[in-house]
Amino acid sequence: MTHLSDPPLLEADQLHKAFGQTPALTGASARVDTGEVLAVMGPSGSGKSTLLHCLAGIVRPDAGHVRYRGADLGEMPDTERSALRRTDFGFVFQFGQLVPELTFLENVALPLRLNGTPRRVAVQRATELLDRLYLADLAAKRPGEASGGQGQRVAVARALITGPKVIFADEPTGALDSLNGEHVMRLLVSTAKESQAAVVLVTHDPKVAAYADREIVVRDGAVRHLEVSQ
Repeated sequence: MTHLSDPPLLEADQLHKAFGQTPALTGASARVDTGEVLAVMGPSGSGKSTLLHCLAGIVRPDAGHVRYRGADLGEMPDTERSALRRTDFGFVFQFGQLVPELTFLENVALPLRLNGTPRRVAVQRATELLDRLYLADLAAKRPGEASGGQGQRVAVARALITGPKVIFADEPTGALDSLNGEHVMRLLVSTAKESQAAVVLVTHDPKVAAYADREIVVRDGAVRHLEVSQ
């Protein structure tokens, strides 16, 4: 069990970020501990997705620091941050962002292939993961041949294939009905817990946030208050 006295796995300290003249973050700070599910909540335009993108090293803050395992992402060269996103970080987005020309099996294997894993090995690992997640019957389908809920469950598998330490999920159920949303969240949280991966979950839906261990609320670009689930 992680205690607040332990060093965080991932930490944002006083982040500021503006897009043109529009401020997105105005001093946001947050920590993510090993194996926890953190829900980042807030109204549309509050800065919660920008906070996620900064934590993931996709966006550089204008000021402040993001540290992963004590290393400052802002001091890393782009190649090193990109490598982290291929190995230690996994991603699930609102619309899945699966490659439509590839089968679900090939989509799940893709992160391994991008890391240089031989095709045969990548396909074998992807097959094993889909089977473990009870998604094997979808392996040969393409995104256009399946429902949105099925596609999102495959997107979760793709996020898990590299054995990431942190999974970033940006409104992962936003395009789904409530039943499919529940299926996706159960799969995401249960498999992340099994692998001891942390999850940073951006959502505006309290039902989705209820799957988290802890919640932070972003308003006007800053973390305004913290709730600890009992």
